Amino acid sequence: MMTSRIVITGTDTGIGKTVFSAALTDALSGCYWKPVQAGLDGETDSEAVRRLGRMEARRILPEAYRLATPASPHLSARLDGVTILPDSLSPPLVDAPLIIEGAGGLLVPLTERTVFADVFQRWRIPVVLCAGTELGTINHTLLSLEALRVRSIPIVGVAFIGDQRADTESIIGKLGQVRVLGRLPRLDTLNPDTLRHAFREHFEIDQIREALA
Repeated sequence: MMTSRIVITGTDTGIGKTVFSAALTDALSGCYWKPVQAGLDGETDSEAVRRLGRMEARRILPEAYRLATPASPHLSARLDGVTILPDSLSPPLVDAPLIIEGAGGLLVPLTERTVFADVFQRWRIPVVLCAGTELGTINHTLLSLEALRVRSIPIVGVAFIGDQRADTESIIGKLGQVRVLGRLPRLDTLNPDTLRHAFREHFEIDQIREALA
């Protein structure tokens, strides 16, 4: 069964894409899949999404690879003695919208020969690019958009995360020729209720729903 799917990636690690993924999965009443989890100490991304989205366990799909070492997947796999087979990564079939979260940015290596963007290119699933609003984000975001377009990966738009920087958001939209989907503010208290409220206040979910593959 084919259903709607969307990939969430970021301009960098720690940008907030897991929080965004939780909010989007909740808004779409969807399922969440993190293909590769590197680092198992503390709360994993899948566990964070389940908690922040108040989701049933069945809506969080098991990772294809769970690596203990918190590092780039290619290094984590090597240290853990695991061989990642990028061609084996294929989105699970589910009966709800599927939100897929990558690790770090587009050019994070899965192996010594393959980066995440190569997998996304094979999938051809629309991507939401999460970007911060701090100094440096214009360059990082425009480079990420270029990397997507070089590979002909469909782009839904950019989702900003952080404090409001109107000029930064505007110039990225113009120079990047991309839709700005909204901005998720940093929340002093991050819990399921505050996240749901902030997402609904700052994003038009129908804009994202229309682009689902």
